[in-house]
Parts: sequence; structure tokens; C-alpha cells
Amino acid sequence: MSMEPTLRPPANEGLIAALANALGDRFSRARAVCEQHGRDESYHPTIPPDGVAFARSTEDVAAIVALCAQHRVPVIPFGTGTSLEGGVAALAGGISIDLAGMNRVLRVSADDLDVTVQAGVTRKQLNTHLRDTGLFFPIDPGADASLGGMAATRASGTNAVRYGTMRDNVLGLTAVLADGSIVRTGTRARKSAAGYDLTRLLVGSEGTLGVITELTLRLHGIPEAMSSAVCAFPTVADAVNAVIATIQVGVPVARIEFLDDVQIDAVNRFSKLDYAVAPTLFFEFHGTEASVAEQAEMAGMIAGEHGASDFRWATLAEDRNRLWQARHDAYYAALALRPGARGLPTDVCVPISRLADCIVETKADVAESRLLAPMVGHVGDGNFHLVFVLDLDDAEEVARAETLHERLVRRALAMGGTCTGEHGIGYGKKHLLEAECGPAIDVMRTIKRALDPHGILNPGKVV
Repeated sequence: MSMEPTLRPPANEGLIAALANALGDRFSRARAVCEQHGRDESYHPTIPPDGVAFARSTEDVAAIVALCAQHRVPVIPFGTGTSLEGGVAALAGGISIDLAGMNRVLRVSADDLDVTVQAGVTRKQLNTHLRDTGLFFPIDPGADASLGGMAATRASGTNAVRYGTMRDNVLGLTAVLADGSIVRTGTRARKSAAGYDLTRLLVGSEGTLGVITELTLRLHGIPEAMSSAVCAFPTVADAVNAVIATIQVGVPVARIEFLDDVQIDAVNRFSKLDYAVAPTLFFEFHGTEASVAEQAEMAGMIAGEHGASDFRWATLAEDRNRLWQARHDAYYAALALRPGARGLPTDVCVPISRLADCIVETKADVAESRLLAPMVGHVGDGNFHLVFVLDLDDAEEVARAETLHERLVRRALAMGGTCTGEHGIGYGKKHLLEAECGPAIDVMRTIKRALDPHGILNPGKVV
């Protein structure tokens, strides 16, 4: 699943001197700073850049990229470092551009339900800024990621079943291309038939086609009412079939999350909860008081038909927040089951009709493998995750995990699914992207060469 970095060239001292002269104390080669910018939340090894440039504006980024282009030195964008497929690793050395200082909300239009932000604004920061407007930004991948990073990885998360992914919520963006030029894509209009959709080309490109510096995003009204529920099921198949039935009859759930028995046990221990240790669904409903009550009743009836028990409801904001924080902490809860181990998280996404088959077969594989691998899923859109909790010094254990992971992805592809629903490709899943796309991967490579002829934008990632 991982790969060794290619032989990296020595640092370009001419570029280093030019950046130090241009940026002063906003350029660092300190070992700790470089190592911080060479790792993410995944199990992939830390591969630090040769230096870190701290940008404050689109013009800063353009100047940095132009200098790197002049010296043919790689550029790796960095937001908050919460990616999961090695996307920030400096495989060929180069300069990391830290965008965290680009953290201004530039414009809010409550009438048009949109906002323009710099790429370093995080999702929690944006929603705090919007607090008094009656609006919110719904994409919630769990981590308090930067919105530029979320766009670059086409993030989604727990609310995607109702509100879509970053692909659906980015109206336009500003990006710096490989030669240091600045482009602006899209408009604030809600639809357009004008030319190629460059916005969606850059959303999900993981910094390999351009460095995203500003975004115009859709906003949504805060619902009048919200209600959450948790219920346990006799089997994994019962829980997943309840999800399928709920989606197929058109209940407009905002979130519907699956946790297997291993993960719910981990969540109980980590977050001091006492849910039944069984396959479990977390629901959330948004709307008017009447519509939320109707949605909850329908979902509860469907769940009951599939053997659900131990229903618990949460309508107060503090109770709902505690529930969803426990869900967001699932990764750290999984790691806590085996202190000192590392997590190897992965995800796939399949058509909703094949979800039960894919999950049940995967659970059987995990049981046979004797690995510790809790499962969670944004199952309302067919997406689920495994977290292999491993001793990375045990080569045999890691090999078993890699074999099981490969089987999981091949199974998802055979079912008409994808090798990743939201984690992205980075360098951890490059070979699996090729298996998924076939000859279309050559089209992606053609686009990459056209926009980045010298291969300086986050090299070694995606294609």
C-alpha cells in the first residue's frame, strides 16, 4: 500500500537563498518544521521537504511557485496535515507551501447563500464566523481540516448523504498553476454551461494540477430542528439493510453512520459511553419540527423491521454534539484499543445496493485474518472505512493487512465501486487508481503533463 520514496536530489541552494531573501522569517529549514510538513495522519512514513514557505496571500503563493518553477524544484501544498494517503510527503524533496496563514473569510453573502474564503480557513473557523447569519457550511470530514485541503482532496464526511461533497459545494476557486500564473475558475452563479469545468478539474486534484488559494462555497440555512438517534442491530447485515431501505424509500436523512461491534466498543471506552456492543447506526435528521418528527418515525419503523433495539434519541444541541464528537473520535478510539500501535485507515465506496454484500464479506475477511480492524461508514452513500490497527515493526502483520486491503478494493471495484470514497489517492493508492480507471488513467496523465510539464506540482501523487 505504501511505496518507498524515489531518490531525491540535494536541496537547490540557489532556490533556498532566493526564498529566504524573499520571505525572511516566513521561510524555514528547521528540522522539526520540515518533519511536521512531511507527514499526515496516515501510517505512511514522514518524508520532509527541503524547506517550508509560509504564504499569506495568493500573490505570495504565485511568487513561491514561480521561483520553484524557475529552478525546477517540487512544490507541495500543505493545509493542516490531516490527509490519509501521504499527500503531503515530499517524495522528491522540494518546498512545502504552508497555507494555514491564509485564514481570512473574504466575503459572505447571506442573500445568495455563498461565501469566499482563503484556502487556510478551516471548516470550524468558517462555521464560527457564520454563527450569527443563520447559515452553515455542512461538509464535515471529522478533522478540522482547511477548506483548501478539503477541496484538493474532494472531501466529504458524515453530512454527504444530504449535502453532497466538496465537489458539489465549490462554486469557484482561485489557483496558482505550475508556472506561477494565477487562474480564477467558476462564478457565483448556481449553474453554468460555459466551457470546460475547470473548478471540478482542480477539486480533487490533490495539489498536482495547481495550488488552490481561495474558494467560493455554497452555504446552507441552519435547520429549524435537528434530532439524532442511535440504535443497535443483531447483525451487520441487518444494520446495512436498514440503511439501504431507508435510502431507497427516500427518507431525507442528514447523516446515517455505521459502526461495527469492534468500533462501538472502542468508542464506548474512549468517549466514556455505554452503547450496546453490536453493529450500530447513528442517524441525524434536519428540517422543520414536523418533518424531523416524520423522518425519525419512518427511519425508526424501518430500523425496527430489521431488528433494531436500544434506541436512544438526542435533540438538545449538547447531546447531539457529544454523540457526533464520539463518532469523529472513532479513529483515535480505534488506536486506543492497542496502545503504541499505528493506524492504517482505508476506505471504499460501492453502489448502495451492493453495500451489504461488500461489508459482510469484508467483515468475514477481517475475522479470518485475525487482524484488529474496526469498521465505520458513511453508509448513506455507500462509503465505509477500515482502520487496521498494526504494529508496523511486524512485517508479517503488515503484509496480512496489505493483502486484506487489496482484496477489499478489488471487491469494491468488481461491485461497480471505487478504491476511495473520500480519502483520495496520494501515493498510497496510485496502483489502485490505475486498476479502477484503466485506459482513462492515460487521459489524466495527459492533463497532468499539459498543466505541469516539468512535474513540479506535488510529484509522485495521484498519477
